[in-house]
Formats: sequence, structure tokens, C-alpha cells
Amino acid sequence: MSNTIQSLRGMKDLTGTESELFIYFIENASKIAQKYGFSYIETPLLEETALFKRSVGESSDIVNKEMYQFIDKGQNDVCLRPEGTAGVVRHFVEKKLDRAGGTYKWYYYGPMFRYERPQKGRLREFHQFGCEVFGISSVYEDANIISLIKEILDFFGIGFTLKLNSLGCADCMPKYKENLVKHISNFKEKLCEDCNKRLMTNPIRVLDCKVESCKQLLENAPKITNSLCNSCNNDFEKLKEILDFNNISYEVDSNLVRGLDYYNKTAFEFVSSEIGAQSAIAGGGRYDRLVEFLGGKSTSGIGFAIGIERLLELVKIKEKKEDFIYIGVLDEISLNQAFEVAIKKRKTIKTHLEYTPRGFAKHFANAQKLGCNIVALIGEKELNDGTIYIKNLDTKEEENINLGDF
Repeated sequence: MSNTIQSLRGMKDLTGTESELFIYFIENASKIAQKYGFSYIETPLLEETALFKRSVGESSDIVNKEMYQFIDKGQNDVCLRPEGTAGVVRHFVEKKLDRAGGTYKWYYYGPMFRYERPQKGRLREFHQFGCEVFGISSVYEDANIISLIKEILDFFGIGFTLKLNSLGCADCMPKYKENLVKHISNFKEKLCEDCNKRLMTNPIRVLDCKVESCKQLLENAPKITNSLCNSCNNDFEKLKEILDFNNISYEVDSNLVRGLDYYNKTAFEFVSSEIGAQSAIAGGGRYDRLVEFLGGKSTSGIGFAIGIERLLELVKIKEKKEDFIYIGVLDEISLNQAFEVAIKKRKTIKTHLEYTPRGFAKHFANAQKLGCNIVALIGEKELNDGTIYIKNLDTKEEENINLGDF
């Protein structure tokens, strides 16, 4: 019987080409977010379970079925974060920034945890990149967030369709829920068990059901966009106008409600057919009541998250040839000098230092194997002359140059 310990189901190591793509994605998505005025925030992986019950919502699959929840040694009810927004809002309220007023814009990335059936692009430990904005109620910020996501996906050459909806507000949503429940009462016994539970907690969540028979039954359900109050309708029309003006194409999907309970007004998803069946690769929306739900002062909020694993197979690194220097020695006495040179070169360029003395041919072969394109060698002669031998493996040019110049 083997004693080998393997990674848990739905958890995987990130290494090799995949880790290179991951770093490449994070670096460039972060640069784009920074251009839009966002600064980095990192919140803990572990939070009180109550945070997600109050924010994500009791009716969501995440809270009902998927959280890694446990009682810790201090008898605290805690869980690994299943999504990123709630922790950022908790920070916002805890630091009393809701009382200070002003605008706050943060981006984050890191692992999230949901106990669900592992499948391609969907793991139990997965990574998200997201942005959150507080203190801006203008619908122009909704368009700004959508533009930011588009710029990230465009940078990586990922095709998408933008789906758009409005979920209304505290004034128009209750009436819509009433109409929806009334419509569903004619066939509620045919809906799945989860949908019947959602009818009791947050009826609009039935529109997010993935069960095919439920989707068919709900095809003719009342459309939320027909029940919007004047304020929500004006905002939704303005958002479409801004997107049209900036040539950002979209489809209105009146059944789009997102998987979390905290959204109101604008909701959106970016879906791609490049990863098999059309699948959401990014999504978000406005959550103007979430700060209040978590004990803070009423504050406008909007944000999004991108599922990184779903994108990695579509990400192609844009070739940007950078020099990689191989520094080697021809004899033992030159190693101190080579070591000093390597430390200085690493300040500006990727450098490999080979400790073992070798002949020219073996150094060249070793450098090619490592992917280096410039070889720099020091032997007793170079040490005495204050020079270093250089060969460019791409152009085959070679010369001895002054060590200081190098």
C-alpha cells in the first residue's frame, strides 16, 4: 500500500507554463487596473462565516452548499473565502471609510474556495482577479468598470460577448418579486427543490437556475426590465447609450441575475465560447446596499471578478525577447570575480551563474539548454587583463571587452 500523499480533489499545484501564464496575467491585469485608478488590497483567506451569509446571501448556492466552513480552536464559526467582494466591503466598514466619505477603488487577486464538483476550468481552490469601487453612484462608473474588463480581455486577445441586465432597486424590486412569485405559483411544484427554496428567500434567484427543465418553465416569466422604476430605467438606458457611443457591443439578457444576492441595478457577465460551451469568464454589477447589509453607512458600490483558471488556456504571452545572460568560469580561481559580476548584472537583467569550471564548448551547450542567449566567460587570462569574454549565441558575434564596460 502506497504512503504517497496527493493533492486534494479540486486542488492543484500551479507550476511550469501555467504558472508563467498566471504571473503574466496578474502583472498585466494589475497594470490596466492601476491605469484606471485602482490600488491593491489583500484581505484574509479566512473570515467569519456570518460575513458571507449576510453578503452573498442565504439563498445562494455558495452559502447553502459550497462553503468550506468549520469551527476553529477558539470556537469561532469561520470559512475560507468563497469570493472576494465581501472581504473588501468588510475592510471598508471596519476601517470606518463609509463614515469618512470620498471614493475608494481597490483591485485584488488570490485564491477562493468552493466545495463544488471539479471540472475543466472550475476547481475547488480557484483564483480570481477583481476590482471594487465605493462612493460613486454615477452610471458612468458602471460603464467604466465594463470598459476596464474589456481592456483586460482585449489585451490577452480573448473573444467575448457582454450580457447586460438591470435588477432594479429597493423601490421597484419588491413589486417585481411579487409578480414573479404569482407567475410561478401556477407551476411551482414542477420546479426543482432548490428553486422552491429560493422562492422563500430571494425569488429572482430562480432565474439563475441551471436545471434545464426549470429554464424551460421560466422562459415566459415576467421580465425585470419591464418593471423598473423611472430612476432605474433611466440609468439602464443611459448605460446602454454610453456603451453604444464607445462601440462596446452587448446583449440585454433579462434573466441575468448573477449568483449572489447582493446585486442591484446593473448586472453583467462576459461570456466566451472559446472554452467549450458558452461560459462566464467575468462578471459583476452594482451593490449599493451591501455596505449597509454589513453594518455600514449607505454607500454606492460596484465591482467585478474574473475567473483566472478559465482564462489561462486562452492567454498567449506576447513575445518580447529579453536577454538572458549566462556567466561561467574557465577555472576555479575566477569564481569570486564571476560571482561579483553576476550580482551586479542581476540588478538589470536576467542572469544565470554557473559555478562549475568548464571548457568553452560545454559552457555554450549548457547556456543553450537553459535558454540563455548571451554567454560571458572569465578565466585566468581575463582575470589578469580585467576583461570578460562575450558571445551572442543568436548573432554568433564574440569579443573580449573591458570588465567595467560590461
